[in-house]
Amino acid sequence: MLHWLINPGLAFNELVLGQRVPKISLIERHQTKTLAEKTIIPCPHCGTLHSGLKWSPQNNTAFRNWFGLYCDNCGKVIPCLTNLTSYIILGLTFPIWYWFKDNWKAKWLEEQRKKFSNPLSLSQPEFKWWYIGLRWEVSMYVFMTILLPLIEGEVINQRTLLIGVPVWTIAGLLFGATMKAIVGKRKITVSDIK
Repeated sequence: MLHWLINPGLAFNELVLGQRVPKISLIERHQTKTLAEKTIIPCPHCGTLHSGLKWSPQNNTAFRNWFGLYCDNCGKVIPCLTNLTSYIILGLTFPIWYWFKDNWKAKWLEEQRKKFSNPLSLSQPEFKWWYIGLRWEVSMYVFMTILLPLIEGEVINQRTLLIGVPVWTIAGLLFGATMKAIVGKRKITVSDIK
């Protein structure tokens, strides 16, 4: 939560993408579940305990939550943390957006009602560590091998481009394997059930 509050880069996630972190999250003590499966988000208005998987990419609900997380039980908004950089940007642009926020929120609430009226999947999606690693690799290759040298005024040559491919591929696969180790789920065995 502290990371969400102080990392300036997360203001983009919050203000543009609408990705939010609730102010209060409860975490189950369960060894066989991932963090996403163990997370429970309480609604302060109606007391409903929501699975953290309710706001996930597989349900198309992870983003576009600019006003908070929508409670499909009572129709109200679960309060979320606000990044410090977001506060500054919102404060500086206050005269522009303040007059429209009530209309935007009403439209947003209607969109949320429609979105949450569909059945949601509350199971952990399949974790493709290699896919996550290769996506990270491509973005790092483009940024570190092409964009950063252009910004710094350095010459980009064929040798640099070719060396970057295996280096960033290995780094990407290591990143994906690390994510698998951190996020990965231990399979439940028959002895766990007894």
